[in-house]
Amino acid sequence: MPTLDIAGDARRTIDIIKRGGIALVPQHTGYAMAGGSIDPLQKIYSTKRRGSHKRNAMAADLETQRDLMTLGKRPQEMIEAIVVDYDLPLGVIGTFRPDHPLLVKLGDTALRASSAGGTIGNLLNAGPFHKEITRLSREEVVPLFGSSANLSGTGTKFAVEDIQPELREIADIVIDYGLCRYHTYRRAGTLINFSTMEVIRFGVCYELISGILKRWFDVDLPKDPGVDLLPSGHVNEYVLNSVA
Repeated sequence: MPTLDIAGDARRTIDIIKRGGIALVPQHTGYAMAGGSIDPLQKIYSTKRRGSHKRNAMAADLETQRDLMTLGKRPQEMIEAIVVDYDLPLGVIGTFRPDHPLLVKLGDTALRASSAGGTIGNLLNAGPFHKEITRLSREEVVPLFGSSANLSGTGTKFAVEDIQPELREIADIVIDYGLCRYHTYRRAGTLINFSTMEVIRFGVCYELISGILKRWFDVDLPKDPGVDLLPSGHVNEYVLNSVA
């Protein structure tokens, strides 16, 4: 008998998001707050006390990312080497189709709050719950946008009990799967702009990701300066100024 009801939890979560609710959900890279339209996203934004330059990210599976982004063959091969061949989580930033059904459903105001400099961010391959809920998102055309479940600047939270009470209180559903897999990194997922090959955030599995890109694609990414040397805003947020 399985310990987790991943399919049932994802089903309940997507139904709440369809109705305009807010979900607090687990990912291997830390807990996140998610919504599917401007009202819940604004509520998350204000409760987190985010700066106006920060952007929401999109949870997606690889099929959605391929269809939504307008990257060339080589960048796409890099992405798939990381998330398919090596089974690692990855935040992909790239140019995109504004006419994609999920973005049309999201609406123009929320899209402006979730894109910058003609790019959008997709979080890929962040665990079994992420896999199931992003499949439902794609098949039922339910946008999944949001950000990490923490007050801005306080660092990624890897256990529900560490998330500030004001964020737990605005969630219409909380999916608690205990301590997230990559808690030892003490920061969120790695973000790379694959349109420019710029590292936007040094994060989870960065040393593995940079090694893959060097070995198979001869791409040299900068050395990770270490979590203690990076300002918290850069470590934990999709920053507009980095991609504009």
